[in-house]
Amino acid sequence: MSPVLHATVDGPPDAPVLVLGSSLGTTGAMWQPQVAALATRFRVIRYDHLGHGRSAVPAGPYRIDLLGREVLRLLDDLDLRRVHYAGLSLGGMVGMWLAAHAPERIDRLALLCTSASLGPAEGWRTRAATVRAGRLDTIADAVVERWFTPAFAAAHPDTVAAYRDMLTATPPAGYAACCEAIAGMDLRADLAAVRAPTLVIGAADDPATPPEHARQIAERIPSARLVVLDGAAHLANVEQPEAVARLLTDHFDPEGGVTP
Repeated sequence: MSPVLHATVDGPPDAPVLVLGSSLGTTGAMWQPQVAALATRFRVIRYDHLGHGRSAVPAGPYRIDLLGREVLRLLDDLDLRRVHYAGLSLGGMVGMWLAAHAPERIDRLALLCTSASLGPAEGWRTRAATVRAGRLDTIADAVVERWFTPAFAAAHPDTVAAYRDMLTATPPAGYAACCEAIAGMDLRADLAAVRAPTLVIGAADDPATPPEHARQIAERIPSARLVVLDGAAHLANVEQPEAVARLLTDHFDPEGGVTP
């Protein structure tokens, strides 16, 4: 049977494994700014969410637990018993579900620019209906405007254009179904069950998941550490690539690495 989730693997095969989950409307290529730094010390696995990139696009709506179970299936397919996990936005939502519901599979966790409950639900359902009725071009400019600060967008138009292209290449049915997963998501009660050492990263200028969402996550996960980055909006790993790579490397200490 063909794999449901597409994944790209970088780094030494015998290194500790770090799985990276990307944001809504992107692929594993979202993490390209960190790959070179992380792959020197980790076996880095970047996957495309269900309905995104080169992954399967089953009929929606989806649920967060479905997205999480497909990641577990990917780990089983790759024969990975226990891994580190970092996720941004939708990737972080999946990471929270994994750490709470499959704690034996997640060694250390990092959550970037994400939320445990991101209402109003009707807004997500409206966005899903808009995308299904047209194309992602209809919402792309408004979405990308929230991904980057105005200063970064003005200084790096080619980068912004590349991420916009990534968004508009997403299968509309998959994007809409993931919007519906976010609409139905409330992980707040699950966070107390997370036992993986957790780093929570917010971005000071993120209009999509403002820093208060990161603070609420960090308050609910036992012993979580919170960092808020200045000079970044929603795709903080793109605007602050070195800072994010350093934070992740320090958090996922290879000396305490897990066995693939």
